[in-house]
Amino acid sequence: MRTLLIGNTRTEEMVGDLAALSPQAREAAGYGAHRMLWWAREGDVLVLPTLPDEAFADYVAALTGTPRASVTVLAPAPGRLGSGLLTPDRLADPALEEALRGALRKAQGSGPAGLRITPVYPDATVADLARRLGAEAALPGFAFHAQGGSALVNSKAAFRAVAAGAGVPIAPGTVVIDPGEAARAIRALLGGGHCAIAKQEFSGGGLGNEILAPAPGVEPAGAPRAVVLPDGAAIDAYVAERWPWLTEGGRHRLVVERYYAGAVPVYAEFVVADHAVELTGTGEMLMDPVVVGEIVPASARLTADATAELITVGRHLCEAYRALGYRGTISADAYLTPQGEIRFCEANGRITGSTHLHTVMAERLVGPAVRPRRVLLGGECAAPSFPAAVAALDAAGLGFDPATGTGVVLVNDFGPAAGAVMYCVIAEDVAGARERQRETEPLLAKAAA
Repeated sequence: MRTLLIGNTRTEEMVGDLAALSPQAREAAGYGAHRMLWWAREGDVLVLPTLPDEAFADYVAALTGTPRASVTVLAPAPGRLGSGLLTPDRLADPALEEALRGALRKAQGSGPAGLRITPVYPDATVADLARRLGAEAALPGFAFHAQGGSALVNSKAAFRAVAAGAGVPIAPGTVVIDPGEAARAIRALLGGGHCAIAKQEFSGGGLGNEILAPAPGVEPAGAPRAVVLPDGAAIDAYVAERWPWLTEGGRHRLVVERYYAGAVPVYAEFVVADHAVELTGTGEMLMDPVVVGEIVPASARLTADATAELITVGRHLCEAYRALGYRGTISADAYLTPQGEIRFCEANGRITGSTHLHTVMAERLVGPAVRPRRVLLGGECAAPSFPAAVAALDAAGLGFDPATGTGVVLVNDFGPAAGAVMYCVIAEDVAGARERQRETEPLLAKAAA
């Protein structure tokens, strides 16, 4: 079985209007897509926004053992937004289609037979590419994705309906379609002495959220800021001012729900297949004030009962999406409230910023035998060029050691404009992972200076 990996790490159903991204953000997204190299095995074909740097490709190959020469990497011609994103026009490029046909024939000898297509985000554009290649059966859930089904799975508004219908515990709140409804929903929560969170229907990493508080003193977590709205007049003014941003100019719905200050954000990630929903792993998300990293597994912080509930209810939620026809990875995001309740808050139907921790770092590099005795801590930090970052870790003896299954892996280079890398610390426990993180980040920051 050969895999066609597609690094469409940013789509409008994931992060909103792509044209609103800065050139630097687009460049970083292009580099971020190079993370797909970690999944590559001999004979696989990758479609990425840009070709990866030699140093990064060599680094990945050395740790995974996949010979670079055995993997074909293609980058289509720049599209309407340049080269940093795999926008629909780039995936529809006839030249890319021709190059893929040739690469698949070379890798397999029989075109789409024996092929699996694994995109970051399985949208209608990817489904159309599969159709043009005559490889519909290679994309799990093709019929669902071809009709735009992934938008349903990634919609925060649709999530509330699916979760409520499936009996999954969610925060009190509602989905609104006009400013008057929004103001009433916010007033109901704040008037009851609670905080609220307003969520764009399509966004990621907490960047489309805002915390709304009736009084000062609430620290935002899972949103860039907290807004104090002491009375009805302030609520009405807020909605009038922010409605275009909250709904992307009225294109989408808005979620308004209760915000639990001090809650611990967690997730359970699954692979939704034809006949089963299989657990990939769990984790705790680290906020400052939006996502800056995570600790894997979630049981490093949660009790056994809370972890079991996270997994059991998360799987039940994914079964609802499976019944609709979705196939692929889903992260069921939730949080543990200060009262000890697990509440689910959204679903992400795609390869997430966590997937590599479970399927590559833990499963492939550490291995299933050692994985239960390891804690992973993922994050990002300032760094010099990727080769300099690797050299700094090696000189300090902090790099990943396959013999012990511990150390620091540099997961991604975000490019010269961003001047940052994604890393994964692998240690025997949380304390060890934190200590290694405290050593790693200043080391790379100093090397970058």
